[in-house]
Parts: sequence; C-alpha cells; structure tokens
Amino acid sequence: MNREKIRNFVIFAHIDHGKSTLADRFLEITKTVDARKMRPQYLDRMAIERERGITIKMQPVRMEWKGYILNLIDTPGHVDFSYEVSRSLAAVEGGILLVDATQGVQAQTLTNLELARKENLTIIPVINKIDLPTAELEKTKQEIESLLEIKKEEIILISAKTGKNVEMVLEEVIKKVPSPKNDESEDLRAIIFDSEYDAYKGVIAYVRVFDGNVKTGDNIFFMQSGAKTEVLETGFFKPELFSAKELNQGEIGYIATGFKEIEKCRVGDTITIETSRFKIQSLRGYQEPQSVVFASFYPIDSDNYDLLKDGLGKLKLNDASLNFLPESSGTLGRGFRCGFLGMLHLEIVGERLKRDYNLDLVITSPSVVYKKSEEKVEEPWIEMEIIVPSKYVGQVNNLLGGFPGVFQNTKWLTEEKIMIFYDGPLDIILRGFYDKLKNVSSGYASMAYKLIGYKEADLVNLEILINHEKVEAFSKMVRKEEAYKEGKRIVDLLKESLPTYQFAVPIQASVEGRVLARETKKASRKDVTGYLYGGDVTRKKKLLEKQKKGKKKMAQIGKITIPSDVFLKILKER
Repeated sequence: MNREKIRNFVIFAHIDHGKSTLADRFLEITKTVDARKMRPQYLDRMAIERERGITIKMQPVRMEWKGYILNLIDTPGHVDFSYEVSRSLAAVEGGILLVDATQGVQAQTLTNLELARKENLTIIPVINKIDLPTAELEKTKQEIESLLEIKKEEIILISAKTGKNVEMVLEEVIKKVPSPKNDESEDLRAIIFDSEYDAYKGVIAYVRVFDGNVKTGDNIFFMQSGAKTEVLETGFFKPELFSAKELNQGEIGYIATGFKEIEKCRVGDTITIETSRFKIQSLRGYQEPQSVVFASFYPIDSDNYDLLKDGLGKLKLNDASLNFLPESSGTLGRGFRCGFLGMLHLEIVGERLKRDYNLDLVITSPSVVYKKSEEKVEEPWIEMEIIVPSKYVGQVNNLLGGFPGVFQNTKWLTEEKIMIFYDGPLDIILRGFYDKLKNVSSGYASMAYKLIGYKEADLVNLEILINHEKVEAFSKMVRKEEAYKEGKRIVDLLKESLPTYQFAVPIQASVEGRVLARETKKASRKDVTGYLYGGDVTRKKKLLEKQKKGKKKMAQIGKITIPSDVFLKILKER
C-alpha cells in the first residue's frame, strides 16, 4: 500500500460527547462492518462498556474509503483513562477533537487537547449533537475558536446519531491529516501501544510501524525486555483481527508473538528484527503511569488465589496502568495490593475480575500513598481544574469549602463558563468528589487533575472492629478532625449492610485504642428448614446445602462472616 494513502488518527473528547457513536457512523460509511452485524458502540468490545455507555479501552480499526486506508483509534474520555489516550496519540498523526454542542468544552477536552499538542498532531475540530434542541452552537463555536485560535468556519458541525455531515469529517481527515513520515530506513521499528492475550497465539502486540516492515516468520527482538521470538502472524483490526502477509511502514496492526509470559511484551517497547537490534535506536516510549489510588484485593475463597493472580496478570496485559504486588493479611489471607489511576479505574478492575473470572473478592478501603518519617506524615496533593457554568459557581465553591484545600485562581473561558483552579489533598477524589461535583452542578461541571507534590498532614489510623476484631479491609488513614465523622459513617453503614447473626455483634470505630463510634447488630436466628413438615429429609438437606454454598461467598473474620457485596458497598458509598 502506498504510504501517501495512509491516514492515522484518533477521536478524543470528554466523556459522553459521542465518540463511540461517531465511530459507528465511520464504520457504516466505509462499510468496514456489515450492516447486519452493526450494533451501537460497536468498537466498545466489553459488555461493561456498553452497559455503562463509556469507553474504557482504546480500540483500533482499519477502514478503507475512497482509495485511502484510515486507521482510527477510538479513545476513552474519563480522566481515569487518560493514559490510554496518551498512548494512542503517540501512534497517530491527527486527532478529531469532538465537543458536545449541549455541554461545550469540558475539563477532559482541555487535558486531551494538551496531550495532542505535545505530540504535534493535526487537530480537526468537530461539534456533535447539533440535532438536539438544547444545542448551543454559537457558544460552543466561540469556545473552540478561542481554544484553538481558528475561525468558526473551520469547525465541522455534525450529528453522529443521524449521520449528518459525518462524511465531511472523513474528507477533512484525508485532506488535513498528514501521511506517515518516510524516514527512509529499512530496519524495522514498531512501537507497542497496547496488547492482549490469546490462548492460541500468546501475547498479541498492538503496534504502529514507524520504519521497515514485519511479516510472519520474522525473528523479532524487543528492545526493552530483551525478549525474542518468531512472528506467528501479522494483521490488521477490522476491527476483529484480520491476518495479512505483512505490516509496512506507517501502518497500524498487530503481531502475534506466541509469548506465554506477559512481561516479555511491554507497552511502549520497540520491536525490531533480531539482526537489526544493534543498528537502531528505540522509539520514544511512554511515561510510566503513576498510580494514585491503592486498594487490596483478597479472594474470599483462599483456593482462588492463583486464579486472582492469573486474572490480574491478564488484565495488566490489556491495562498497562494497573499495578499489583502480592501481600498477606492475618485475617484475610493472601491477596494483592493494587494501584489504580482513580476510583472508576478501581471499580472497573474489580468488576472485570468478578465477571471474567467469577471471583468473589474482598476489596479494602481505597487509600493513597503517604510519606512517613519520625517527625511527620505527608500526603499527596493535586491541582484540580474545574470547568463550570457561571450560574453554578456558588454551589461549586460551597462544595470545595467542605473539603481541605486552597483556592488558587479563576479564569473566564467564555461569558458564561468559568474555570476554577483548586489545590487539595488527593484523597478528595477517594471521597466521591467527582459525583458530588456533578450533583451540585446538575451534571454540567467537569474536572481534571494532576499530582503536584506532597504536604504535611495531621493523620490518624482509623480502625474498624467487628465483634472486637479489627477488620483491615475497612480500616484507613484519615484526618484527625474528620475521624469521628468518617468512623460514624462506616459504623452506621455496616450496621445497615451486615447480615444478622445468631448473636449480637458490636461494630466499633476507634483511634489509638479509643472508641469514637459504636453500633450493635442485634442477634437473630434463621432456620431455613423451619417451615417444612417433619420427615421431609430430602428437602431439608437441599436447603441446608444451599445455605452452606451461600456461606462460601462470605469472608471469615473470626466468628463473623461478611458477604462480599458489603465490602463493595462500603467502597462505593462515600
């Protein structure tokens, strides 16, 4: 294929601005997917993505239209998955900046745009949802015009839902996005921007070929890991894997490595032909993602430890930002301490482990990493950028006033939209700030954040005891002045959520041995066979066996068993 006829591009935007719907229309227009097989959010491969209506994983697809090869990578929009976006941007030459006409420019729009500019991408501005009665076209045009320093006429107005003007976007991609550069090097250099695991083909590397070519049977070398293998298969994304003879310069596709060891194929590594390993320089990789939220995962059934280990390993192959290390607990047994990019990221990983591996898990209270010395404890701080319509500024300021932190500045983006800069401790994110921000702004405010360093904090260890035994999964570090409020919240929630037992169960929150809050779960006895007539031995056995199976889904803490959904409830309700 002529390199001049290749266009590599992404769609990036804030969450729920219509990226997946626009990708659907592209697939239809280019006839990449048979009309009979089309379904909404076609590129969102996981059921959890379609259920929630969000993109979690980037997804590449190769389309052919009017003699051109159009390699699209659809990207996530939530702040937790910015690392996915950054990797996709490094594999392309252009990006479609998609903005919802009813919401205008949002915080993640700005964050993604900044990432795209760092990669020197050609930006094509597009306003979506122009068919909606609540669309504010002129205001949204003004915001984009100011942001990109362009004329309003350069902005394409579309409805991804109806397909109006969507062809114009593809035509603009062909016209404005440059073809891949020709470095005139015959030595293979391909960067891994994602990967997955296949039981038959081993690790499958998603690659962008910058120099040379690669084909089935080639002996390849991984510059960072030092691994080498023979290529089992090469091909493209249609969007399913579609085998091809070779991948050439400028193309995006996959390489089936045959690796069974996941760590040999690292995201950001450079692949070359083994005989060229000493002749070339590695491509610029990706900055390692920095975990900001930590929680421990323990299998309720200790026999499932290896299954959990395998599941986390497979997920890391698809999610380079997930980190985990083994750890053990006296009450919970063996598990893993996991690092995440945010609360949604944590929730998604837990849900995928449950669905894909049928695992019942204990998930401990999320926390951040503190720096401790003899004299002080320091906690991580973030810089938040909040975009909000001016009529909601008062509500947002009141919300921020209820959290520890410092107002830094405000900036008018337009006559009706303000950007608030606020510095605060990272654990604001753990305390449901994002959801509360959406609530006080009727869903119109948005936010992005980044780590800026550490500051000293007055923290104490809040311990939760059930039946006088400490439950590590619920214990956490909190600010001294907030210890009672948080302890009371957890104690009340546990009283409501725990099942009744055959004896009264005290639930306590304590700091340094001093009880701050206490509730008691009253005793109750449940006889699952009580309603049966005497002599019905078979049915009694069945009911008792069913009860026994139910207890297997509970974590044993001393004499107390706790259902797995209680851990998840405490995690979510903050």
